[in-house]
This record gives sequence, C-alpha cells and structure tokens, in this order.
Amino acid sequence: MPEQPMHYTIRVREHLIPEQWETWFGGLTLEILPGGEMQFSGLIPDQAALHGILTRIRDLGLTLLYLEGVFLSTD
Repeated sequence: MPEQPMHYTIRVREHLIPEQWETWFGGLTLEILPGGEMQFSGLIPDQAALHGILTRIRDLGLTLLYLEGVFLSTD
C-alpha cells in the first residue's frame, strides 16, 4: 500500500532566509518564529522525502528542535 502524504511541522534553532531556501526544501513553507527559531511546514509525500529534508537540515548544521507529522483525512 503506498504511503499517504503527511503534513509535517519541523522546527530548528537557527534560521535561514525563507525566500532563498523554500525551493531547496521541496516547496515547504519556511517561517522565522519569534525568538529566532525557524519552522518548516507542509506536505511531504513519503518517508524517503522526509529523510531527504532531514538530511539537508543536518548538512546545513541546523539544530533540530521539533518534528511532528499528521495524517491528513482522506474523507
């Protein structure tokens, strides 16, 4: 059975300029939060894509603070 896309919220301690990095992060929405943290959010199609995004976060030296995935209703 194919995986369902999930909506993910990912937060990191550091921040990037959203307009320069949104495409590189698969079209996720990037937002700078109060306190200087950055939030990535949006649909991620499968676990392979999620691992790719987490690898990019690691490669940039960003500190992962939070990760949440929510299944979307198919009704």
